[in-house]
Amino acid sequence: MFTLDHQRDIDAPLETVWQVLTDFPRYGEWNPFVPEVRCDLRVGGAIEMQVMLTAKPQFQREWISELTPQQTFGYKMKPMPLGAMRSHRWHRLTPLADGRTRYTSHFEIHGWMQFLVLGLFRNGLERGFLGMTDALKARAEALHRAA
Repeated sequence: MFTLDHQRDIDAPLETVWQVLTDFPRYGEWNPFVPEVRCDLRVGGAIEMQVMLTAKPQFQREWISELTPQQTFGYKMKPMPLGAMRSHRWHRLTPLADGRTRYTSHFEIHGWMQFLVLGLFRNGLERGFLGMTDALKARAEALHRAA
């Protein structure tokens, strides 16, 4: 199993961070890794994304697997046959006592085909998830300051 985990404390209330994280039509304004998303944010529904693993965007469709509004949402790819590959990604928000929010990003990939994917896209995955985490923090803090 390969995992990527990132965490940031954001100087904005949970409601603001959740708004940024789930305002999918605006992802192109702030998100360098996933500039386009279509999702109705319901368990079992699709999340369709343009993902910047390389200079050319790649289409990715996964399925919402968990949702607790204002707290977490996660999605998974459909497992490939013979255990070739499966992945899970989630976003989690935790309110902090001082009115700030802790954002946690988790991604994991399993299966024997992960080695091929990592050989081709590891740098893009690492750069992308870190870039999105930092951009979410910057966007939520800017919106909070402007409010």
